[in-house]
Amino acid sequence: MSEFSKIKKDLSKLETMERALHLKQLQINRLLTITQAINNNVKASGLYEMYNSFLSWEMGVKKMALYVIEEDKWSCISSIGIEDELVQMDISDVLPKYQRLGNLEDDIDHPLIKQFDIVIPVLHKDNAIAYTFIGGFDKDDDMYNKVQFITTITNIIAVAIENKRLFKQQLEQERLRREMELASDMQHLLIPSTFPVSDVFELGSIYKPHLGVGGDYFDFIEFDDNKFAFCIADISGKGIAAALLMANFQANFQSLIHKRSELDTFVRELNQSLFRITKGEKFLTFFIAEFDKTNYTLKYVNSGHNQPLMSMGGKVYHLDKGSTILGSFMELPEVEIGEIKIDQEAIIVTFTDGLTDVQNDAGDFFDEDMLKEFTLEHEHDSATIFNQKLMEKIEIFKGDLNYPDDIAVLTCKLF
Repeated sequence: MSEFSKIKKDLSKLETMERALHLKQLQINRLLTITQAINNNVKASGLYEMYNSFLSWEMGVKKMALYVIEEDKWSCISSIGIEDELVQMDISDVLPKYQRLGNLEDDIDHPLIKQFDIVIPVLHKDNAIAYTFIGGFDKDDDMYNKVQFITTITNIIAVAIENKRLFKQQLEQERLRREMELASDMQHLLIPSTFPVSDVFELGSIYKPHLGVGGDYFDFIEFDDNKFAFCIADISGKGIAAALLMANFQANFQSLIHKRSELDTFVRELNQSLFRITKGEKFLTFFIAEFDKTNYTLKYVNSGHNQPLMSMGGKVYHLDKGSTILGSFMELPEVEIGEIKIDQEAIIVTFTDGLTDVQNDAGDFFDEDMLKEFTLEHEHDSATIFNQKLMEKIEIFKGDLNYPDDIAVLTCKLF
């Protein structure tokens, strides 16, 4: 080989090395730029643009599609050289098969996948958080080095995007938690926590909303004509939706009860106001009783609610007279007023079905027979003591299991 040829060959090698060095320097600079952008909390859209620019201009990638999870589904959020109709294809069912970096020769028939040569999955604890599809390499490309560096950048970008998503999710959960706390505080303001006590009656309550807020409701009203009323209701559904309907129901209840209509008229009007709001799509069960302290007469209406139990003189009565549930029909077909003469000490237990839904680890329910037996046994207790002992019994009964639903108990002791 001549001296000239040798020099020419050496120069060619030097140029190749310089190009490789230059490319490495560009890659390092881009890596530093992206890392700095992540540290500066650049928006996800900015990171996508940087990723797209790096692959197309500096790595010479002609085809690319980057998929991440957005709103619980896989979406292509950045692409190069791919038609929009292909990018918009849903490939969620295809993605799980790619668990490692590899060639895509086996998927040559898929209209989108066949556009690419390589898939780069990004995994976190065996769960995919991103996929990048790459294609359109030139024959003389240094495939190995390019793919290795693209994989590095893809992992950095994907992890940064996932962290942003998780942080946003955490903020949303915190916002919801605060809203739930506020809703719970507001709901507790609508439900009485203390009751007046006299030589004629005493009331006590238990209130345990399952989700912090719920659709259980009870109330008490004392009138000037020597009468008082108490009620309990259970709105269909759970959580915020039930709590909102409960708040509206409370407002209507307070408005209508002070009209001092007969109980059957009152219940009909309450039903109509509820139906106008829900259009029959939601309903509630309801029980209301009115006690006349002058003649010791208890009148009540039970609108599809769990039958309250009244223990008097060693006998338990079921308060079952009334109507169907409220809110399902504009007009109630029938409303019957129940009436009982209270001629001795008595205790009345009203409750929502969350109480009788409580289970133990053997799968048995704290059913109405158990509650009936308990009520009869503690007939002579005060309302406060009765509720304390009831909660103690339920806690022992359920053991370590959670409460399955909202629980509300309103107990009325008549002397």
